[in-house]
Amino acid sequence: MKSSYSDGNGGTCVEWAPTFASGIVPVRDSKAPHGPFLAFPASSWSTFVNGVQNGELPTA
Repeated sequence: MKSSYSDGNGGTCVEWAPTFASGIVPVRDSKAPHGPFLAFPASSWSTFVNGVQNGELPTA
């Protein structure tokens, strides 16, 4: 899935796969679809996303 903030022109975005092997969530730069990715445990990714949505992370 691509970030909802994507401008559709290959801007500064991340993509993630909601279902992947063994509870792992891969995250990559949308401008480099064949490049490297980071892999997070699904529970950690969920905690991160919830923190962003709830404004719990610093922005600076």
